[in-house]
Amino acid sequence: MAIGSKELAPTELDTFEDTQLVDELKKAKEELFNLRFQSATGQLESHGRLRAVKRDIARIYTVLRERELGIRATPVAVEAPAKETKAKKTTKKTDDAAAAETPVAEETKEA
Repeated sequence: MAIGSKELAPTELDTFEDTQLVDELKKAKEELFNLRFQSATGQLESHGRLRAVKRDIARIYTVLRERELGIRATPVAVEAPAKETKAKKTTKKTDDAAAAETPVAEETKEA
């Protein structure tokens, strides 16, 4: 099992949009700063949390970079595929109508 936050699993990071990832990155960096400060003053109880937060930050950076390079897909809105299917249906109807008009025009020319 990978060390890190249970709430920031790699499969869950795939569902986040870029703005959400940047927000999570800011939160993780703030938490890391606070943990380092607690460590320096001797108030830190869980030293493993430092390592987990560092790994979370690395995961977020990895997902962002993979999206920039096109390796990992960005989440798609639910409404976008519905619009595409409607557009495809309308193009099929125009193709069918054009095909239906062509034989009628040829028949009238022959007669």
